Amino acid sequence: MLEHLPRWLGAVLRNVRAGHSKLVIVQPELRIGDTVIDLSSPAFASGARLPVRFTADGEGVSPPLLWGEVPTGTTSLALIVEDPDAPALQPLVHALVWNIPADDRHLPEGAIVADGDGTVDGPDVGRNSLFEGWLPPDPPTGHGSHDYVFQLFALSETIDIGGNPGRSGLIRGLQGRVLGAGMLVGTYSRGEEAPLSEGRIGSVSRA
Repeated sequence: MLEHLPRWLGAVLRNVRAGHSKLVIVQPELRIGDTVIDLSSPAFASGARLPVRFTADGEGVSPPLLWGEVPTGTTSLALIVEDPDAPALQPLVHALVWNIPADDRHLPEGAIVADGDGTVDGPDVGRNSLFEGWLPPDPPTGHGSHDYVFQLFALSETIDIGGNPGRSGLIRGLQGRVLGAGMLVGTYSRGEEAPLSEGRIGSVSRA
C-alpha cells in the first residue's frame, strides 16, 4: 500500500506521525498497573529491525511471539499491534487478537490470520486498519524508521465484543479487565540502509 508513495512525499511527511502517546497501552481509561508481562520474539530482539519476511516486502506473515508468566486471576489475553509512526491522526493497527487462553505462552509464526466471525474456544482475530488478520508493516519510502508496537494484555475475564471488531471495540472490551501488560517493539523502514545484523537477530531466541 504505502510502498507506492514516492520517496519525496515520504520525506516531506517524515515528521507527520500519529505519536506514541496514542498507543492503546498508554490510554488512561485502561488503568494499566505496575504488573509487567515479559513479551519477546525468537525472530527479533526488542527495539531491533523486523526481518523482511514479516513485512510487505517479504512473505508478510505475522512473527512468532513468546511471553512469560501472567498475573494471578488471568482468564484470557489480548494482543494489539500498532504503528505510532504512521503519517495519520491515529496509530495504524496491524493486528487485534483477543480471548487467547490464559495458559498459552506463545503465538507461532503466521498465527494471526483472518477467522471470519471467530471461534468458540480459541483466540479471535479482529480488523486491523485495512482488513481482518495481520497487516504487514509497509512504511512509506523515505519516511524514516517506524516502530511496530506489540502490546499484550492479561484480562480478568474473556470478552464478548462481536465477531469482527476494530480497535475502538477492543479497547471498550479491555476497560476494567486489565491485570497486567507487556510490550515489544520491532522497527522497519524503507529507503534507508538496513543494519548489518539483519538476518541474524533470531539468535536471541529463548525458546
